[in-house]
Amino acid sequence: MASPQSTKTGLNLPAGMNQTSLRLETFSSSFRGISSLSSPSKSTCSDRFIPCRSSSRLHAFDLQDKEPTTPVKEGGNEAYSRLLKSELFGSDFASPCLSPAGAGQGSASSPMSPCTNMLRFKTDRSNSSPNSPFSPSVLGNDNGFSSDSSPPPKPPRKVPKTPHKVLDAPSLQDDFYLNVVDWSSQNVLAVGLGTCVYLWTASNSKVKKLCDLGPNDSVCSVQWTREGSYISVGTSHGQVQVWDGTQGKRVRTMGGHQTRTGVLAWNSRILSSGSRDRNILQHDIRVPKDYVSKLVGHKSEVCGLKWSHDDRELASGGNDNQLLVWNNHSQQPILKLTEHTAAVKAITWSPHQSGLLASGGGTADRCIRFWNTTNGHQLNSIDTGSQVCNLAWSKNVNEIVSTHGYSQNQIMLWKYPSMAKVATLTGHSMRVLYLATSPDGQTIVTGAGDETLRFWNVFPSVKMQTPVKDTGLWSLGRSQIR
Repeated sequence: MASPQSTKTGLNLPAGMNQTSLRLETFSSSFRGISSLSSPSKSTCSDRFIPCRSSSRLHAFDLQDKEPTTPVKEGGNEAYSRLLKSELFGSDFASPCLSPAGAGQGSASSPMSPCTNMLRFKTDRSNSSPNSPFSPSVLGNDNGFSSDSSPPPKPPRKVPKTPHKVLDAPSLQDDFYLNVVDWSSQNVLAVGLGTCVYLWTASNSKVKKLCDLGPNDSVCSVQWTREGSYISVGTSHGQVQVWDGTQGKRVRTMGGHQTRTGVLAWNSRILSSGSRDRNILQHDIRVPKDYVSKLVGHKSEVCGLKWSHDDRELASGGNDNQLLVWNNHSQQPILKLTEHTAAVKAITWSPHQSGLLASGGGTADRCIRFWNTTNGHQLNSIDTGSQVCNLAWSKNVNEIVSTHGYSQNQIMLWKYPSMAKVATLTGHSMRVLYLATSPDGQTIVTGAGDETLRFWNVFPSVKMQTPVKDTGLWSLGRSQIR
């Protein structure tokens, strides 16, 4: 039976609470709030803050109701969601979003109605910049995850900063116009030291003397054939000698130059030689004549020569700052490239793209330039900040290594075509004049006037595309090449 207190007030009050302990205050005609609840023992006033969600930026956090874009599978996460909401917000939020009767479709998105998307962050599209890395246009959807999004970029490849082997090379000349280091396809390194040529076998580190030109001559250039069986030697007297590297015997001696032969280049059957006399001679060892043709175009010493990989074009650089391109059908250059402002010794052809040529200039130029030899257009130019002595294009990856002289004496690794620096290597105390690549394309050897040869692991292998590790064949100590 209802107590007299509950009959008068119409409220069911717990035992110990009388009507005077409950006080209702009217703040406005449209809003009634509970001002205070007092216990029988002590009367204390307290307020509970109820936020007004109509003034909140609920749209920024995706807290408003919206129709599901995809049907919810039966027996899915609906029961779990109700249980979670019940624990977090009370039993009133456990039921699905319901709109008041007769409220229509717009009432379902009322800020006061429970929502199935509670606590789901939503990017504000109106304020999001399209260039922001967190923009939905970049990430693919609101939460930043997408099944078809591209994988994260790979970290830059690590290149060892120190050489894994150093060889002493006494009498290695500090002359920009010479080319006295070359590495054969049979893994034998040839080095010209003074009047002698030495062969260093990489597999067992054995050294043997190939030849001695005598006290009145000196080695100015060396170059292996592509098969690695024969080696050509250019002398200060203008001769070109061909030696059998395996037997250690001289096969041929050819004249024609008036002074030193500083650069040599083989294709599959022709040996080209460049000299201080400004001429390029084409030698064919299958015929008795010293040379089969003469290419005249440079106005100063020829110091750079490289055949393209398809044997169709020969690029030559000279101390006249010119880069000339020749073909097999003419004794006149098909291209005269004059953008360099210093001697052009560093030349390399791309093994990945036909007709792509790179060249480097000396101290007054300092630039690496890229050319399309099909039309003669310059594709790009990079100022390296120091004299460019050599260039080599990796056959394993589309990267270029350059060696430098004045004033930093560094070795630089570039990614093509972006020309982003992969690594900068230092160690030589004088300009790095000589460069050769191992037959597997992973190791380079550099030589300088400091009379050292340094071996660096800079390129990955073709299959693994990972940095090369020391296999134990190389000693970390220093040894002599003769």
